Amino acid sequence: MKEKFVEKYGEGDFSGYFSPGRVNLIGEHTDYNGGFVFPCALSFGNYCLIRKVDRPSFKFASLNMELEVELSLDELTKPLGNKAWVNYPLGVIAQFVKRGLKPATGADLLFYGDVPNGAGLSSSAALEVVTAVAIDDQYGYGLDRIDLIKMGQKAEHEFAGVMCGIMDQFASGLGAKDHAIFLNCDTLEYELVPVVLKGCKIVVSNTNSPHKLDSGKYNERVGECRAAVEAIKPFKAISQLADLSLDEFKSVEPKIENEVVRARARHVVSEIERTTDAVKALKTGNLELFGKLMNASHVSLRDDYEVTGPELDAMAEAAWKIDGVIGSRMTGGGFGGCTVSVVKDEAIDAFISEVGKEYKAKTGLNPEFYVAEIGDGGKKIF
Repeated sequence: MKEKFVEKYGEGDFSGYFSPGRVNLIGEHTDYNGGFVFPCALSFGNYCLIRKVDRPSFKFASLNMELEVELSLDELTKPLGNKAWVNYPLGVIAQFVKRGLKPATGADLLFYGDVPNGAGLSSSAALEVVTAVAIDDQYGYGLDRIDLIKMGQKAEHEFAGVMCGIMDQFASGLGAKDHAIFLNCDTLEYELVPVVLKGCKIVVSNTNSPHKLDSGKYNERVGECRAAVEAIKPFKAISQLADLSLDEFKSVEPKIENEVVRARARHVVSEIERTTDAVKALKTGNLELFGKLMNASHVSLRDDYEVTGPELDAMAEAAWKIDGVIGSRMTGGGFGGCTVSVVKDEAIDAFISEVGKEYKAKTGLNPEFYVAEIGDGGKKIF
């Protein structure tokens, strides 16, 4: 990257930053409903090399994408057309400008990501957070890390058009090595929980069927959850689905006339309870219960939330058959992407071989497997 930076922008001092992708262990599609999630940062993510310059423009380039763009300081608040990758870092810089923190001079930026594209491991959040951390540090704005995380989320909403919750940016911004983040997405209170897996590892299985959140399905689910809240409101005063316990939901469930909306709400409320129970299980060393809750999460995402699809189902079902698999579920937004599994050390080779074989036989696609290392959140690296 350093060589490419000098090749592109010339000699001189520059700095490097990194922010990770994430995998969510449990708590899916709960974040934009004010519920709990339990993600951890991964050891791969997005890198940004940056040099401030006297020129009144920003140059954006990536080693992953061909498009290169130069924008004047007055063009930093308008999204580019055609869903260009530059919208992710640009959307973040626009948030600084909107806060009255308009850069007085430009910069040269070069990005590179080693998060598998379209795997649902949050390459977009890693790109947003690394930009926020780099700009904040280079221009000396001194913003709080939570502010930077919120700016990444707003960039996704306003420049990418995906109405995501806060989880992905939060995990990328505040992850810690060998810990997962138990996050209340309503209050942003969080706890770093040690991930002690006692002879097991986290294995991420990439279906190589890219997830496409911008297809509108994600925003459709957001809308269905809002419809559920509106249907429940006349009978119970709530502002979001996370305001209901599972027992309370069961008492008002019949009031939701639309069957699809009812199923969506059932997933969210039950998933919030599963996530709380799973964190308790991990803290007390009950991995067996943790795994059962992971499996139940996948079933709910498949049947009630309908975001899995044939590839993710094939991957999870193949994993469930393997001795030594504690639990396995889809992770991320769904509609393709990855599963996450907790697998005993001695079963990892068999898992990769057998699940890979069965998955390919069912789908015709070649999967990829990563034994996950849990890393730190966004930071300056030089």
